[in-house]
Amino acid sequence: MDDKPSRNQGSHKQNEKNEQLDEFRVKNTGKPLTTNQSLKISNDEEILTAGERGPGLLEDFHYFEKMTHFVKERIPERVVHARGYGAHGEFECYQSMSQFTKAGFLQEAGKKTPVFVRFSTVQGGKDSYDTARDLRCWGTKFYTEEGNYDLTTIAMPVLINQDPMKFPDVIHAYKAEPRTDYPTASGAHDNFWDYVANNPEALHMVLWIMSDRGILRSYRMMESWSINTYLLVNEQGTATFVRFVWKPVLGVHSLLQDEALKIGGLDPDFHRRDLREAIDRGAFPEYELGVQLIPLEDEFKYDFDILDPSKFWPEELIPVELIGKMTLNKNVDNEFAESEQAAFNPANVVPGIDFSNDPVLQGRLIAYQTAQYHRLGSANFEDLPINRPICPFHNNQRQGHMRYRIDVDQVNYHRNSIANNTPYTTPPEEGGYAHYPAKVEGHLIRKRSESFNDYYSQPRIFWNSLTPVEKQHTIDGLSYQVGSVKRDFVRQQVVDILVNVDKELANIIADNLGVNRPSGTNVPVSTSYPSLSQANTPKYAYTQKVGVLIGDGFNSNEVNNVLNTLERYGVFVVIISETLGTVTGSDGSELKVDETFLTSSPYLVDSLYVVGGSANNQRKFNADVTEFVHVAYGHYKPIGVATTGERFIQSSAGNNLAGVVFAANNANFGEDFVSAIAQMRFWNRK
Repeated sequence: MDDKPSRNQGSHKQNEKNEQLDEFRVKNTGKPLTTNQSLKISNDEEILTAGERGPGLLEDFHYFEKMTHFVKERIPERVVHARGYGAHGEFECYQSMSQFTKAGFLQEAGKKTPVFVRFSTVQGGKDSYDTARDLRCWGTKFYTEEGNYDLTTIAMPVLINQDPMKFPDVIHAYKAEPRTDYPTASGAHDNFWDYVANNPEALHMVLWIMSDRGILRSYRMMESWSINTYLLVNEQGTATFVRFVWKPVLGVHSLLQDEALKIGGLDPDFHRRDLREAIDRGAFPEYELGVQLIPLEDEFKYDFDILDPSKFWPEELIPVELIGKMTLNKNVDNEFAESEQAAFNPANVVPGIDFSNDPVLQGRLIAYQTAQYHRLGSANFEDLPINRPICPFHNNQRQGHMRYRIDVDQVNYHRNSIANNTPYTTPPEEGGYAHYPAKVEGHLIRKRSESFNDYYSQPRIFWNSLTPVEKQHTIDGLSYQVGSVKRDFVRQQVVDILVNVDKELANIIADNLGVNRPSGTNVPVSTSYPSLSQANTPKYAYTQKVGVLIGDGFNSNEVNNVLNTLERYGVFVVIISETLGTVTGSDGSELKVDETFLTSSPYLVDSLYVVGGSANNQRKFNADVTEFVHVAYGHYKPIGVATTGERFIQSSAGNNLAGVVFAANNANFGEDFVSAIAQMRFWNRK
């Protein structure tokens, strides 16, 4: 049985970036309380007043400093990607990519580069919830020896717009309705679906979001694409088109729609907590970086435009070459200072990485810098510790809000003779950045290439590539979201555009929404690609979370053997019982209880180990166990049943108990249960 990812887990160790950040890490525990001027404070609970019952005094400088800082603690949140979380790690190159790029961090096998990663949703604000059906984004900051390189990616290989001019419109439509400021973290409203129905380029990405891809299980199990087309440039000046993709070693896995909605209320921080707990446990998330490469002379070889960000590059036609692995091995020490203040920009590149004429990429290269100026309040945001490169930087930029770098030079301009024309420029052959000298010609025009206008072939391919289960989940997602639209004519327009993807799909959605079935039919495309279905992703029991439902009097030998087996395979175990404290086995041994039935939920674990036992309130205990089993079974999750837990799940004419493993008369129960956990869902369950 293949129980763990094939590549070795990384180990936590200090890297150059974290060594740099150590200068800014401050531990306040055990230290005297002071003002920001280092004045020791004798009282931090009462304001200064004229007598015990008198008015407050203006001279209370400590209160003034404390309160004025407090009321200014919030900064503008990101317009998109406000809800997110980050972690530190390192990237290790598998092989030299010098044939294609002169980027220093990709020149030799084994080369390691510090990274900081931030995952995020799009629609919801900073205080929304993690598991909303949404697009998810991922920024990686490589702290290379040639400067910072920011690789920004999203959890789908296609974008919702083909031109940056339309990005404000789609986000306006996607965000909460302006009159009411709801819904939160959801596109289930009239404005968004009206936009989709009237901008057909949006349909492709929306189908991905309505599929299982829109409600991922974990940031540790998130595949992510660059979407935009970049250039790799080697030492000889030869350029190659490239798209990047991150492949999670654990595979790509998702929640069910019902689970995602329930978890949003039970634990809004579900993905954050999952990422942080895994790193704390030493189960460091790993992702392999892949590239898809197309020679410049093959730009027009395919039946889609490779510069169109609303189209994917099929892996079956343009293979993914894995060139390195990223391991996240350190949590942030302060979410605001690191994750919230992290500033990403696709224009942050290093020699050997350049830009294509992808129109959305061209627009993004302008937008990010000004967004950071607004959000972080100063052009000096790049000197914040989390954004600072590990290599020295020198230029003639001076002053601005919150400038704390002390440049001691007299000269702050170029060219000059006083400082011998320093800081000096560096020729490309010595490491200076030079743009690829692409030939450009044409008339000034506001028009997109006709090759971008096939809006339905690739969405049709995506639909063809899904399994029946995945198709049903997509139908459920569409029915729920568009079913929340209040205007009949908007629902009708959505159905009328869906028919171009699949006639049967459109008819089912029309019936569910109470509108007319559409005329016409889908585009005549029968192509499908296995790489687009999550059914073909790797599956492991490793780091899956098992809830152990247990009371007193359990069979100690049996249970401990099973728990040891789960631990050996790296399964995360949560002991759930009636109350916190301990539960006592038949031989007097004890297990520490992690959660109660009240503080936990079957939605928060990936599988169950049903042990049963005695409790102070036996009736309530039995009812809670029964409810956990009922929910887990209904969501196709693996269930292991101890010899003492058989009363809680039994065969009947209405079920087939697929994915339920019994310990009774099964000497190999532990291994069989781990195999079931690795499968994750049993879609043939009745």
